[in-house]
Amino acid sequence: MSRGIKERKQRQEANRDKRPYAIARYIRIPNSKVRFVLDLIRGKSYEDAVNILKNLNKSSSPVVLKVLNSAAANAENNLAMSKDNLYVAECYATNAPQMKRMMPRARGRADRILKRSCHITIRLDELKVGQKVANKPAEKTAQKANAAKTAVKTAPKATSAKTAAKSIPTTKAEKPIADQPNTVKPLGTKAVATEKKITAAKKTATSAPKKTTATKKEAK
Repeated sequence: MSRGIKERKQRQEANRDKRPYAIARYIRIPNSKVRFVLDLIRGKSYEDAVNILKNLNKSSSPVVLKVLNSAAANAENNLAMSKDNLYVAECYATNAPQMKRMMPRARGRADRILKRSCHITIRLDELKVGQKVANKPAEKTAQKANAAKTAVKTAPKATSAKTAAKSIPTTKAEKPIADQPNTVKPLGTKAVATEKKITAAKKTATSAPKKTTATKKEAK
């Protein structure tokens, strides 16, 4: 073996990540479904991650739990680490080969079905002195609960001030109504002319003689 190959292998060994890990290959679940579960345990302690996976109703949670237990066993047996001090440092799912199938459709056509699979990797690490596990969601919920309590306490004061302001009667200054003379406007010349025309038409209608129609017998 040449000197260059030995040096390259030494560099690779020095740069290799020596943290305990476990890999599950060719899992028949899409990586998008596995990532949803992995996001819940990332940064959590080993015990918290196990409890989350046991109570999670997802199809990929049993597989992820097996990988997590395998990584913890590697840490305990190979590196003499304690499970009480372990936490999930890295976890991810990558694409694996897809199986292509066909589904018959109308008019002699066929649609393709992709049966996806993935590789799941979980890497653990040991907690250092003074290091805390990520519990951001729990802190946020506690802060929201405290804010809600303070809002409930301060709410009656604000409402009492509003009710006090509403209970004070306010009298508006009424404007005096001016005395308006009861005067009747005279009719215009146009209105008088139209009234005269209407009366003349009525008179002509009454004075006109009615036409009498002869009966059929008289006509004969």
